[in-house]
Amino acid sequence: MAKKKFWQVEYSITLLILFAVIMLVMPVSIQNKTQAMFISRWNERYNRTDYMFSVINTHISDDIIKSFTDAKTSAEKEQILLALVKPYLRVNTDIKPPRRYKPRYMNNAKVYSGQTYYFDDFYFAEKKLIVGIKDLNNTGLDKPMFIMMFDINGLLPPNKWGKDIFGINIFEGGKIEPFGADMSMDDLRQDCSPEGTGIGCSYYYKIGGGFDE
Repeated sequence: MAKKKFWQVEYSITLLILFAVIMLVMPVSIQNKTQAMFISRWNERYNRTDYMFSVINTHISDDIIKSFTDAKTSAEKEQILLALVKPYLRVNTDIKPPRRYKPRYMNNAKVYSGQTYYFDDFYFAEKKLIVGIKDLNNTGLDKPMFIMMFDINGLLPPNKWGKDIFGINIFEGGKIEPFGADMSMDDLRQDCSPEGTGIGCSYYYKIGGGFDE
């Protein structure tokens, strides 16, 4: 009888330990699966965007190029680029994301006005995508003219760079590259970590980098 009770106690303890292990591992597994899905969707989005700009560059007219040159403000240039990408991304300019939509860096720091990756306006696009466009006032082939961000999860959380938000530099001639393409591998690993901004994840995940929860 004593042996039976001992076996029951031992069995119960084993079940409790297994349950505790499952509860510890399961949230991480779910997070990893979710992040892997975000990365897959980002890679798909980047490839489609690269193709989009190659098509735009092929068909762009001299009048549109002149309109960029004649534009006096960044807001005007942004609206011209928005008009170009609108039919490809099915951008809805009539309804904008609510003011409560405020992207953060991966380390949960706020993105403040005046910072490079702060966008004044956001727009809904296809598949619940949220996009932002920003003119950088740069000149020269080696510097990006615009930057563009994509929240592939839309209004749903986490709304963080490197999690569900990624971005590209846009150069003259329609060439694009992911944010972080100019960073070293060590810097990419650091930036694409819970202590980093997550900006470099756009390139880090494109070259097969892993994610650290």
